[in-house]
Amino acid sequence: MSSVNRKIRWGILGCASIALRAIVPAIQASSMGELAAIASRDESKAREAARHHGIPAAYGSYEELLADPTLEAVYIPLPNHLHFEWTIKAARAGKHVLCEKPLALTAAQAQEMVAACKEAGVLLAEAFMYRHHPRYDRIREILAAGELGVIRAMRASFTFDNSADTGNVRCRKEWGGGSLYDIGCYTLNAARYLLGGEPEAVTVQAFFSPEHGGVDMMASGLAEFPGGIALTFDCGMWAASRNTIEIVGTAGTIEVPSAFVAPEGRGADFTVTVNGTCRKEPAPSVNQYAVQIDDFGRAVLGREPYRFPAEDAINGMKVLEACLLSAETRARISL
Repeated sequence: MSSVNRKIRWGILGCASIALRAIVPAIQASSMGELAAIASRDESKAREAARHHGIPAAYGSYEELLADPTLEAVYIPLPNHLHFEWTIKAARAGKHVLCEKPLALTAAQAQEMVAACKEAGVLLAEAFMYRHHPRYDRIREILAAGELGVIRAMRASFTFDNSADTGNVRCRKEWGGGSLYDIGCYTLNAARYLLGGEPEAVTVQAFFSPEHGGVDMMASGLAEFPGGIALTFDCGMWAASRNTIEIVGTAGTIEVPSAFVAPEGRGADFTVTVNGTCRKEPAPSVNQYAVQIDDFGRAVLGREPYRFPAEDAINGMKVLEACLLSAETRARISL
């Protein structure tokens, strides 16, 4: 295959629903990726997934997949507490790593993962697929041009109702369960990305549910950014479905519906209002998971730098840890 048409050969560690529902079709639809293998600790499960999705190889252990010399990159959709172990093992096996969010359970773990991947000379990326959608480039252009005036505030919400599934891995506190780890991380990541800085302090109130392993099933918070800018956010696994962003400036606002989950074909337009005049900003209909795979592939091949350095995940984990501490202690936490 010529270098122009070169594709990255992928393997997937685990048969998690996000992998089968989103990443498998994304790799298969991408121009830079080729899905070559999937693994599960239950080989029959891996074989069934491979048969159903047309994946050439199935392995009965993660170690077997990592030992496959034909694979160049792996996607890790495992429960949060396993990200640390398998990212480091993948790096030592010479595989580039796309790891589900949040990258780790702590900033210290994230730092060790970043260091291991650097030492191995492999790319490490945290799978925040939303920021690969081209509409966010346009939003950043509008902000940089000063159309909204001075930015004063941002609001972000990401909620859904999964309360009936009490056996879900998201309800295991020791596994990194809870709404802050699962979806609150999106709202915080988006604020850091769009506002271009790190929060100075956070204050979070959460509902910890005894019937869901004591995890935070709902959390609402305030993140204080430099310049007096505030992010107010909420995230929940026991609430009506929402995923929105609003950015407020002295001269206008940006409203982003379907801010994080934006299925291809359902529209990704957003609204800009400046000095009372409202316009709809058209956004292309894309598979943002596939765009993520292509961005990753180009970086692996050295065609362009990856836009989101792995070090960003370390800072993100510092914020998440502070939010959890604030929720548990009912206190304002400085960063």
